[in-house]
Amino acid sequence: MDYSRTLSELFHIKEEYAQNIITLLDDGNTIPFIARYRKEMHGSMDDQLIREFSEKLDYLRGLDKRREEIRELINGQEMLTEEISSALDRAQTLSELEDIYRPFKPKRKTRASVAKQRGLEPLALEIIKQEKGFDPMKYAERFVDAEKEVPSAQDAINGAMDIIAEMLSDSAAIRKHLRPIFRNSGLLKSTAADAEQDSVYSNYYDYSEAVKKIAGHRILAINRGEKEGFLKVSIELDPEQPLNVIYHALDKGANPLCSDILRAAGEDAYTRLIFPSMERELRSELTESADESAMKVFATNLKQLLMQPPVKGKTVLGLDPGYRTGCKVAVVDDTGKVLDTAVIYPTHSEAKIAQSKRKLLELIKQHNVDIISIGNGTASKETEMFAADAIKEADHTVYYMVVSEAGASVYSASKLAATELPGLDLTLRSAVSIARRLQDPLAELVKIEPKAIGVGQYQHDMPQKRLGETLDGVVEDCVNSVGADLNTASPALLLRVSGLNSTVCNNIVAYREENGAFSSRAELKKVPKLGPKAFEQCAGFLRVPESRNPLDNTGVHPESYATAKELLKLAGYTDTEIKAAKFSDLPARVKQLGTKSLAEQLGVGLPTLDDIVKELAKPGRDPRDEMPKPMLRTDVLDINDLKEGMELSGTVRNVIDFGAFVDIGVHQDGLVHISQICDKYIKHPSEVLKVGDIVKVKVLSVDVKKKRISLTMRGM
Repeated sequence: MDYSRTLSELFHIKEEYAQNIITLLDDGNTIPFIARYRKEMHGSMDDQLIREFSEKLDYLRGLDKRREEIRELINGQEMLTEEISSALDRAQTLSELEDIYRPFKPKRKTRASVAKQRGLEPLALEIIKQEKGFDPMKYAERFVDAEKEVPSAQDAINGAMDIIAEMLSDSAAIRKHLRPIFRNSGLLKSTAADAEQDSVYSNYYDYSEAVKKIAGHRILAINRGEKEGFLKVSIELDPEQPLNVIYHALDKGANPLCSDILRAAGEDAYTRLIFPSMERELRSELTESADESAMKVFATNLKQLLMQPPVKGKTVLGLDPGYRTGCKVAVVDDTGKVLDTAVIYPTHSEAKIAQSKRKLLELIKQHNVDIISIGNGTASKETEMFAADAIKEADHTVYYMVVSEAGASVYSASKLAATELPGLDLTLRSAVSIARRLQDPLAELVKIEPKAIGVGQYQHDMPQKRLGETLDGVVEDCVNSVGADLNTASPALLLRVSGLNSTVCNNIVAYREENGAFSSRAELKKVPKLGPKAFEQCAGFLRVPESRNPLDNTGVHPESYATAKELLKLAGYTDTEIKAAKFSDLPARVKQLGTKSLAEQLGVGLPTLDDIVKELAKPGRDPRDEMPKPMLRTDVLDINDLKEGMELSGTVRNVIDFGAFVDIGVHQDGLVHISQICDKYIKHPSEVLKVGDIVKVKVLSVDVKKKRISLTMRGM
């Protein structure tokens, strides 16, 4: 297969770009590096699109590998013909390849294989020919043989029909014709396994929907209901159309005696073999498609969560709520260093609550705490109410924010947490994580397996390997788009940097501890096992604010330093101005000189020049700073305070197929159904909303007993 041509058509890019990306990937370049520093070679495709390109390339290569395996397997049976070989060459999908291989695949004992052992295959082949004047029943008498368990001519006919049915089932042409019929006309139907038993799947106790229309989240819900034993699920399809396809493939109309047998064999092939097989295939296809859609939603939400703007320069007090064991407290300074820890009991007796309040105010005053970060787990609501009440008595203004504590317990019990916080009890490490994830969500959340962060839907039902790969790609893209401080980044953060592996990351940290802070990017070359290729891949994503060279604190790659310096001279900066590293007016100077002519003069492409200019104009810039700031609160609402029509501001916590969950300051997030997001029609909530958005909502209804809040954004 010509991969560059196929992929250029699929992704609507020049064939030259497709070939360049294939070469870059095959040469061991990472996707973030290709996306950021080789833009001229692929037309400035973003990292997500290049990742999709890479996945499709792997699929096509896997397809070709399987194609050759099947060719060899058929050839090994000495049954490979030019026609089969050509069909293999034309196959565009794995299912088409497997259809071609189906007749040659070793089978377990079947009715057809038993009939063949009884010598009935010649009879089946004669019936298929449908020659004029041929009497199948009379011919079948030749095959009557008590020893072979063929006691009568009718038994011989029945055996021949079994062989014909399997031949029809194995026909690649028939299956190719039937697939679109199943996809376009099939219904997915679910019924209750026990109608008397109530469950969360009651909406699906008597449900059917066209296969071509059913939403992915409903497929996943139905699958889970079936897995848990609450639902029975099937595909329904009017047999007339598929049977006509089978009859058409068989019946030449030349011999009515044969036609009747063939039609009966066709019906048997469809009901006993083809339909169950294609039902399984279609359901697998639907699940795979739903999984992919759900993974995309998860990936989008994760990216938006990781790219939440950091709360810089603030001392944060983290609260990990709890009932019996109390609420764990950790105060961290603006760099994330732990200043103090404690355990308070805001949900116990009045005396304990008063004591907890005094302790909290003491810590706020002693460490000049700016913000309280509260985990959203068990006892979160009570802790939030306690904190909101306590900060009214603080000696200075203190805000609070409820943050997702998903994965905090996973982190606190990890080897990494034990290394980072060796002197702290396991329970207190969670409070530190909750505080730090408000300060810098990306730096803290990379320490947790992405699947544990919990901003998706049905994530436990998806293929875990594929989900892990998808989410790891998102984390990698986020870390590299922001960059990492070489002198402060944790091993977990460094591990996500382009070109670095765990051994090199540990060596970087060990070098840092032994030799002190890195003074330049070039010093990276002294780190054991960090070779030229790894340096090329990682250097542009690592920042060294302490370096004498201002370029070391930008996204400009060391390979472009000479170009950057030449650019500054052409733009008229003096040596003194270059040392001061203040180039905020560089974009204006470049525009005045002419971007195109400057690029030609410097011998670089326009995308590279544009990136260099952006980086020099704002050294150390953080793309997250352009995002809306997190919503901080000073007071709390109770679900009982909510009234229909009440207007509130909230933070989008999760975006799913059927809507979005919004934190409006009560313990339970409210749901904005997709139909209530905006006044125009949208296919998916992600077209309008993303995790972290601050939105205005109106309360539609409140069910206090079920803790359900319905919200609307329409007309807001």
